Parts: sequence; C-alpha cells; structure tokens
Amino acid sequence: MSATWIGKTVGGVLGYLIGGPIGGLIGVAAGHQFDQGVGSRGGTNWTSFAGNAAAKQRAFFTTTFAVMGHIAKSDGRVTEEEIRAARGVMHRMQLTPELTREAIAHFTAGKDANFPLTESVTQMRRALGQRRDLYRAFIEIQMEAVVSSGTMRPQDRDLLWGVAQLLDIGRVELVQIEALVRAQRHGPNQPRRDSQAAIAEAYGVLGVEATATDKEVKTAYRRLMNQHHPDKLVARGLPESMMNVAKEKTREINAAYDLIKGQRGFA
Repeated sequence: MSATWIGKTVGGVLGYLIGGPIGGLIGVAAGHQFDQGVGSRGGTNWTSFAGNAAAKQRAFFTTTFAVMGHIAKSDGRVTEEEIRAARGVMHRMQLTPELTREAIAHFTAGKDANFPLTESVTQMRRALGQRRDLYRAFIEIQMEAVVSSGTMRPQDRDLLWGVAQLLDIGRVELVQIEALVRAQRHGPNQPRRDSQAAIAEAYGVLGVEATATDKEVKTAYRRLMNQHHPDKLVARGLPESMMNVAKEKTREINAAYDLIKGQRGFA
C-alpha cells in the first residue's frame, strides 16, 4: 500500500463504520487531507512524521481482510454469499481498484488452512497499541461481513469470539456489537419484527439484559452515545463540519433507548 493511500484507506474504514457509504466517502476525503499534508513533507520526513501511524494502518488493513477470509473458510469452503459480503465491505469502504486488489489478496491469504490467526491478530493489537476504538471497529467489520453473508454458523461465532478475546472484548460487548450490526441492517424505513422481538433487540443494542435497572440502562446508553459523540470523532481527525455522519449509528442507539424508555415508562 503506497504511503499516499494510507490516510484514505483508514479514513474510509472509520467513515464507513461511522456513517455507512456516505461516511466512507467523507472519511476518504479527510484521509486525503492527511495524505496531502504528509506527502508534502517528502519521503524522509514521512517516515519520521507518520511511520508509526502507517504501521498501525497497514496492520489494521491487512489483518481485517485476512481474518475475514479465514472466518469465511472456517467450514472448508467459501460461499458466493460470503464473497459478496466481503466485496460489499470493500465497496462501502470506497476502496480504490488497487486497494480492492490488495484486500482480495489478503482475504485469499486468510483462507489458507495454515493461516496464523492468533499470531496475526496479536501482531495487529501490538501495532495498534491501546486503541480500543480500533479493536472494536475491527470486530464490527468482521461481524458485518458474517451477518451480511446471511448465515451465522457455529464456527463463525466461535471464531469471532476467539478473536474478540484476543482484543479484550468480552462476550457481552460482542453480543451488543452483533445486535447493533443487525439493527443497522434493518434500515430506517424497514419494519421491525413483533414487539417482543423488537424489545429484545433493543436491549441487545444497548448491551444490557432485560433485567437491568433503569440506571444501568441509562448508563449503557450514555456510554454508547459517548463512543459515537462528535467530539470523539473530531479527536480522530474528522472535520467538525462532517460530524453529521455519526447519525448512522446513533439512530439505532437512540431508537433502542426510546423503545425501552417507552416500555418502562421513565424519562
């Protein structure tokens, strides 16, 4: 991956996670601004200025698609649905043709029976340092690919759980990630299932049990909203004028919270 495309790639990844296809485009644009700033410094200064960032971004990019391929091949074969799901993720990240070819190559490498899953994820974690936001982003992308394929097989779930453990993501958070990914796939205008199932899904989105206290529900909601708050996104490098892309995820979090509030009758 050339240096001048690194910012666009990770900007596209984070933009995709924040706001779907539109967020991906905005993320790429923000990354482009970063690339221009880095490129103007020349090759030697690039290494000193952003070498560490480049290592983190490459580790995230390569491991994302290699692990995606490994999970897809976990039952011995990769279905057309799984291939479409992987390409869908690449498309939503707004990858260039060059980067799409790289992503496919990493996906293919991950399908090898001897792919070192634990070593690869551990190395990525070492490169990312203590960026738990990126750990979660990584798991969200893997979950999106599996859910988009249409079938969550037992081996898929086991592998996702194994990878999550390597990144210190607990089972409760993993369940919450799955619920949020599935809720997003409904789309804003899609009818939900029956009310009982909708309530169960809402608790899953917030990552709490139906037996949780009102205080616990409110705390979970505030924690999730804080993770997607515009100020946090500004800290990641996106311009304030583009913060509306956070609506893609906060919409489902707010909808889940409102549903639970209505059921429980608290303000």
